[in-house]
Amino acid sequence: QVQLVESGGGLVQAGGSLRLSCAASGRTFSNYAMGWFRQAPGKGRDFVAAIDFSGRSTYYADSVKGRFTISRDNAKNTVYLQMNRLKLEDTAVYYCAAARAYLLVSPNAYDYWGQGTQVTVSS
Repeated sequence: QVQLVESGGGLVQAGGSLRLSCAASGRTFSNYAMGWFRQAPGKGRDFVAAIDFSGRSTYYADSVKGRFTISRDNAKNTVYLQMNRLKLEDTAVYYCAAARAYLLVSPNAYDYWGQGTQVTVSS
C-alpha cells in the first residue's frame, strides 16, 4: 500500500502560481512512477503530468505544457507540481497518483490515489 497526501491548493488569481505537494508513505516511493490528474466539476479526471521513477523523465498534457512542472524528491518521498501562469480553466481538484509504470495517462492505470486538493483560479 502507498498512502498519498496532497497539499498546497488554494485560491489564486489568473496569471499567478501555486506549488502542489504530494507526500507518500508506505512502500518504496522510488518504485513508483507518479502522476498528477485534475477533475473539474461535472467532468472526468484528466491527466496533467507524469514523472518516471528517478525524476529524469517527465510528460505533460498539451494544456499545461510550458506552464506546469512536475518534479520529485525521492529522499523526501514527495512529488511536486509547480503551476505558473494559471488560467481560469485550471480550476479543479488536483490529485496525485502512483503507478508501477511510467507514461500512463489513463487514471485507470494508477494504483494509488490521494484525496485531492482544490485549486481555484479567479479572474
